[in-house]
Amino acid sequence: VQVEETGGGGVQAGGSLTLSCTVAGNIYKITTMAWYRQTFGSERELIARVTSEDGMTCYPHSVKDRFTISSDEKNTATLHMIDVRPGDTAVYSCNVDGYTPGLGPGLRIPFNAWGQGTQVTVSS
Repeated sequence: VQVEETGGGGVQAGGSLTLSCTVAGNIYKITTMAWYRQTFGSERELIARVTSEDGMTCYPHSVKDRFTISSDEKNTATLHMIDVRPGDTAVYSCNVDGYTPGLGPGLRIPFNAWGQGTQVTVSS
C-alpha cells in the first residue's frame, strides 16, 4: 500500500490551501483516513480524520471550522484549509487504515500506512 500527499507549499496568512492524499495498492477496503501535522521538536498532532463507512469527521479545536476533510470512493482524502495562520506551518502527513485481501477466500489483512509528508509554510 502506498500513500502519497500532494498540494503542499507556501501560502500567505489568511489564505487557503488544499492537500490531497491518494492511496494505491491492492486494497480491499479503507476504514479511516486522517491528516496529521508535525513541526520540528514537537509531537505529531492529529488534525482531521474521516471514517469511510459513514463519513464521520473529527477535528481538534485548533483547526475546527477552518479545516475540512473529505474522502471519496477513489481512495482519496482531501484536506481543505482556509484562514491559515503561521502556526499552521508544519509537515502534513496522511495516515490510512484499512484491509488488503488475504490469500484465502474471505481473508482480510489489516494495514496502517503513512505517506512521506508535504510541507506547508504560512507566511505572515
